[in-house]
Amino acid sequence: MITGKHLHRRTFLRGLGTAVALPMLDAMAPAFAGRASDLVAAPCRLSFAYVPNGIIMEGWTPAAEGARFEIPEILKPLASSRQDWMLLSGLTQNNGRALGDGPGDHARAAASYLTGVHPKKTKGADIKNGISVDQVAAQAIGDRTRFPSLELGVEHGRMAGNCDSGYSCAYSNSVAWRGETSPLPPEVNPRLVFERLFGTADRNTDPAYQAKQRRYRRSILDFVREDTQQLKSHLGPTDRRKLDEYLYAVREIEKRIERAENGVQAAPPSLDRPAGIPIDYAEHVRLMYDLQVLAFQTDMTRIITFMYGMEGSNRTYREIGVSGAHHGLTHHQGNEEKIRDITKINRYHIEQFAYFVDRLRSTPDGDGSLLDHSIIVYGSGLADGNKHTHHDLPVLVAGHGNGKLHPGRHLRYADETPMTNLYLSILDRVGVQPESLGDSNGRLGELTEL
Repeated sequence: MITGKHLHRRTFLRGLGTAVALPMLDAMAPAFAGRASDLVAAPCRLSFAYVPNGIIMEGWTPAAEGARFEIPEILKPLASSRQDWMLLSGLTQNNGRALGDGPGDHARAAASYLTGVHPKKTKGADIKNGISVDQVAAQAIGDRTRFPSLELGVEHGRMAGNCDSGYSCAYSNSVAWRGETSPLPPEVNPRLVFERLFGTADRNTDPAYQAKQRRYRRSILDFVREDTQQLKSHLGPTDRRKLDEYLYAVREIEKRIERAENGVQAAPPSLDRPAGIPIDYAEHVRLMYDLQVLAFQTDMTRIITFMYGMEGSNRTYREIGVSGAHHGLTHHQGNEEKIRDITKINRYHIEQFAYFVDRLRSTPDGDGSLLDHSIIVYGSGLADGNKHTHHDLPVLVAGHGNGKLHPGRHLRYADETPMTNLYLSILDRVGVQPESLGDSNGRLGELTEL
């Protein structure tokens, strides 16, 4: 594990069928270099969070531009991290519009969101879209990490059949596309994500066998105990503390997954919930976000997409007092009660995102935090869900991008500015420079300016 006088960045704690990656430690730099941050530049991570069915824009968009805007109702859960995010107004996904194809705005919203491409209208196997921004990055820099990218979500959806007015379900249920005909559906089971990250998966998928294995399952940390003790004997006090905190976080996620698997509350009969998925929506989202933090912290991947729900989702949110189905409520036709319910849902989603931002901000990484070394895009492929508008989309960008972004502002761009221009600008900041993406026609200015 230790070569010469320093620890290799790609060190793993290993045990039977298990490989636990490590966070950045000072010992990962030669002794003469002092701290790890003196020698090793932290990589920039990319995360794209998608929320379905649009936003109540009156509760999202500030009246003022620049740094002195008043935080609107939906975004108030992010107030404590105001200097860590920015709002971008005026951006459009033109290829989410009908363009002669008639109904199907939800499918087009998700399909075009990260691609900037108008999907082929079909409910058959002959789907066609375009490569998404995350996969452009993954194809360029994904070989530097164990996983080129991760695709995560919290709601199951079909990948075949008709989900929206003649559009294949593949369009509604994926925002990540490896290529024109290759959607990457999100994994929604935290247990499977955990096992993928740490190499503890058992290939026997029989439910009875898996249930028996869970009864006898030990923590992955038990399998790497010997390696852990050996490593600690070579570490200084600061690194031992960092390692203990990290391993504690890993074990806490294990426990939360185990509680979800052993929960006594039954899922609704119509909802397919594999073992490991919490009944509580917020706990599910936060568990997936904690897994993302671990994946970034250990540099197992630098690129993640995350769907809060499939586009057109009809999830109900009774835990916040909203009994109506999400998609149905968005067709409010000006009904004030329905608008209030959608606003509650929009804010509830932001509360979960605020949790992620706080976790990134509180996780050390080199000479700063994970939030300092990340770019996170949060938004939807629709603005007004009632009218199915694809212009002036809700766009929030969090993180400092290794000093290449200047958050804490509300920026307004010219109407009909392609959303893909933002993506090209983000790719530039991680050293990936394609000539174009989807319908892009340039880069965005003002993202770095003071």
